[in-house]
Formats: sequence, structure tokens, C-alpha cells
Amino acid sequence: MLARIYRPARTAMQSGKAKTRSWRLDFQPASARFLDPLMGWTGTTDLDGQVRLTFDTQEEAVDFARRHGIAFRVQEPQEAKLILKAYSDNFATGRKQPWTH
Repeated sequence: MLARIYRPARTAMQSGKAKTRSWRLDFQPASARFLDPLMGWTGTTDLDGQVRLTFDTQEEAVDFARRHGIAFRVQEPQEAKLILKAYSDNFATGRKQPWTH
């Protein structure tokens, strides 16, 4: 049973960084999913895949995994590059592409 400790990235539908400050511990699937023959839904016999734990810091998540004997892998977050732009740059005369309507 291997767990992944990571900080979730923001979704494509978010412009802010809400819910990206905490660290998450998810278990990797131990078995493959199967297709239910009657309804066509996917199913699994692995209940650990449904467990998602949230921690305030990376150290808390690592300590939890070590205390409970869970093998884990830490995935370091990639920091977003901050590109400072001003609205007036859209109308600058030295733009690479001319501004038109």
C-alpha cells in the first residue's frame, strides 16, 4: 500500500489559489478497476483508494504516514511563475503584436 503526499494544484476553473495550501495524502490503487456487467459502471475492491487525508503541512503528513507504517512518496509542488503585467501594457506602442479590435 503506497501513498502519495502532495499539494494539490488549482483546477482549470479557478483563477485563485483556494484549497491549494494544504497537503493531501492519497493511496495508490492496489488493484485494477473492473467493469460491472449489468450496469456498465466501473468498480473496485480497493477501499483505500477512497481515503483522502488533508494536512496543514508536509511534515504532518509525513509524520502520520511514518506513525502508521504507510509507505509513501512525497511529490514536491511546482511553484507558479508570477508574471507581473499592467493593463496599460495592452496598449503600449512597442508591443510585439499590434493591438486591434
